[in-house]
Amino acid sequence: MSDILLEVKNLRARTEDKEILKGINLTIRKGEIHAIMGPNGSGKSTLSAVLAGKESYTVTDGEILFEGKNLLELSPEERSWAGIFLGFQYPIEIPGVTNVNFIKTAVNEHRKMKNLPPLSAAEFLKLMRERMNYVGMDSSFSTRGVNVGFSGGEKKRNEIFQMAMLEPKLALLDETDSGLDVDALRIVANGVNKLKRDDNSFVVITHYQRLLDYIVPDVIHVLYNGTIIKSAGKELALEIEERGYDWIINN
Repeated sequence: MSDILLEVKNLRARTEDKEILKGINLTIRKGEIHAIMGPNGSGKSTLSAVLAGKESYTVTDGEILFEGKNLLELSPEERSWAGIFLGFQYPIEIPGVTNVNFIKTAVNEHRKMKNLPPLSAAEFLKLMRERMNYVGMDSSFSTRGVNVGFSGGEKKRNEIFQMAMLEPKLALLDETDSGLDVDALRIVANGVNKLKRDDNSFVVITHYQRLLDYIVPDVIHVLYNGTIIKSAGKELALEIEERGYDWIINN
């Protein structure tokens, strides 16, 4: 059986008036962490959105294979059920829906699609407390509206908590470190590291080396003008921190 989890071939995508992805090729194997870096406007967030199935983008060429299946034939919900999770750069608030009800519905819907019975109340609460501890969340967060009144760091912790509850095969984390102080960054990164297994993978989109001090990538890709122009090991982030992107773009 192949260890390839995700294979992106010559992916091109656009909004109504602009082509943003201009031929992305990317292979991710099970157990790997990939970091995607690059200047603003390079297409990093667009790539994660297209992989998750956001409907405001149109794929014009290429293919996306997830465990050998054509991802482009699946709706965003079906991609989630298949094991793809997107952590948003700016998590939205959902007034009137508590964290506990939101995540319980999501978890049991995923279980239903896998022909598993719903978790009992006791099973769910035990799992929820365990996973909230991963990211240092107090139990009081469970009864609050989803992200309502949360600080930036609390919203990011909540995203990682949701990921921990759903246990995806592939997690796409779009600038999870944005706006986090050092302590919150470490807590969020520790949550990710606790969830890493040999059979799942992560794509971490970031501008900063500091996140990669805590979540150590196997491969770093530099995305520029809609294409991946360089891929290398974790040492590439240190070079970017020191020299910027111009030396890569101009070579």
